[in-house]
Amino acid sequence: MEPTTTIPTPAASRKRQDLLRFAAIIGALFLLNFVAQRFFFRLDLTEEKRYTMSPATKQLLSNLKQPVTVTVYLAGDFPPTFRRLEQGVRETLTEMQVYGRSNLNFIFIDPSAAGTEAGRNQFYQTLFKKGLKPTNLGANENGKRVEKIIFPWAVVQAGGQSRNVLLLRGSQVAAPEERLNQSIEGLEYELASTIRQVAPPGGARRRLGVVSGHGELPNAELADILTAWSQNYDVFRVDLNQVKDLRGNLDAVVVAKPTLPYSEEEKFRLDQFITHGGRALFFVDALRVDLDSVSRNGAALATPYNLNLDDLLFRYGVRLNPNLLLDLNCGQIPLVTGVTGNKPKIEPLPWQLYPLINRFSPSPITRNLDAVYLKFVGNIDTVKAEGIRKTSLMTTSRYTRRLPAPVPINFNDARLEPNPKLYQNSYQSVGYLLEGKFRSLFANRVQPGTMKYQPDQNPNAQPSKILVISDGDFLRNDVDPKSGRPMRLGYDRLSSTEFANRELILNATDYLLDETGLIAVRGKQITLRPLDKVQLAGNRRPWQLLNIGAPLALLALFGAVRAWWRKRRYARF
Repeated sequence: MEPTTTIPTPAASRKRQDLLRFAAIIGALFLLNFVAQRFFFRLDLTEEKRYTMSPATKQLLSNLKQPVTVTVYLAGDFPPTFRRLEQGVRETLTEMQVYGRSNLNFIFIDPSAAGTEAGRNQFYQTLFKKGLKPTNLGANENGKRVEKIIFPWAVVQAGGQSRNVLLLRGSQVAAPEERLNQSIEGLEYELASTIRQVAPPGGARRRLGVVSGHGELPNAELADILTAWSQNYDVFRVDLNQVKDLRGNLDAVVVAKPTLPYSEEEKFRLDQFITHGGRALFFVDALRVDLDSVSRNGAALATPYNLNLDDLLFRYGVRLNPNLLLDLNCGQIPLVTGVTGNKPKIEPLPWQLYPLINRFSPSPITRNLDAVYLKFVGNIDTVKAEGIRKTSLMTTSRYTRRLPAPVPINFNDARLEPNPKLYQNSYQSVGYLLEGKFRSLFANRVQPGTMKYQPDQNPNAQPSKILVISDGDFLRNDVDPKSGRPMRLGYDRLSSTEFANRELILNATDYLLDETGLIAVRGKQITLRPLDKVQLAGNRRPWQLLNIGAPLALLALFGAVRAWWRKRRYARF
């Protein structure tokens, strides 16, 4: 009897093919999962690479030695405009967690989530005590003005330390949408720099020396910036007469509003420190303004200082001009404008000698910075210095007036209406960043106090960076006259406004001293692409119908095509 051969039916053959295809897909998924576990990569397809962490941030997060927790209080039922900031914070922390792994965790808390008003107010008070102040941010939604009380803060904790992070940055004069965009651009730097403070990487801390001995600002008037510096650096007071050689002892020096001249020996030590790679921050006035004499006599005369630093700065590429700048974009001073009953009536009046600066370069030091406050400032010119790159960091407004020394000063001038036609010296630079290999002022000269000849070419010259701001009061904080406690740098008691002086100085210090390059993250730019609000308002209904109807139509079309294909495939069985 001959064996019979079973011929598989077409249905059985197709079923076997489907099983093989299913098994191949499952195997490919297992293989892909295995490869993904062994080889990590992420793709950022956005034009600005907005989801890509900088190498400095990746290194910082990958080297975390202890758990870090970020508590974000920016959560709740926000309008779409505000939700962008919340979503930006969430996306940034999610990306950071990829590199920080188990050592980085974050949570979001809605401050308004309490069921009762009493519970909500109690939680608000808890946040106030932590130094977290709410912000009333406005935006236009659907043609209506919307205002929302939010807490744009995060608290970073690690190893018993905690730091508050303000998430809403940017210029206050910008439109709300633009300010939110500036805040999103700076999220990576704000969070990464704070994580570095509470969980510092290994290695020696940089050493910062504040020069004394020439009538510089006392510790009480530098208290706020000294405290801020000490979070990342070791800070010392340095007397140039006591320290013969700054090299090897310090990484940067700060010259904070000197009023007495430097000797040639002291200037030589500064020069050798800078030309051998040391960093320096100069906050120097070109003119002396004695406010005590103004308050006593009602008038004073601003005259040039003799600090013996002009030739040093000139060699490095800048010149502080002996003048004062008046700017129509300015701060205020309190003046007696009359008498009410038997009491004087005091009102704040504009004072053009206190410029408010909100024109900045795109440098990482000043990008997306809020306005800064200056007092009795002169302009800075650049001069030829080979191999030195000069960056103007900030300038006055379009309506600026320049008065050469000697300049008469009288507070009663604030009562007068300024004539805009006199303010024709637009956009005067008041701050410069200098970078490169600096040539010694004492080249081809005998060193002061010795008979040793200083050669022209220094074989040990190293690249350096210098910040020069022509306002010695730029880093001076006020002191509360009642309690004697220092106030926050940049805080103006008259307007109850905090300006960004402190932030600029910290950014500049990081730029000068941080070799990891984390400060470069501040240069990150995200392009704002707003919708055409006029077109949107005029064609609102058709777009709504399209957004609702198009997905349903596509789903119905897909179902119809799939049903037709299945019917055609299985009709012959």
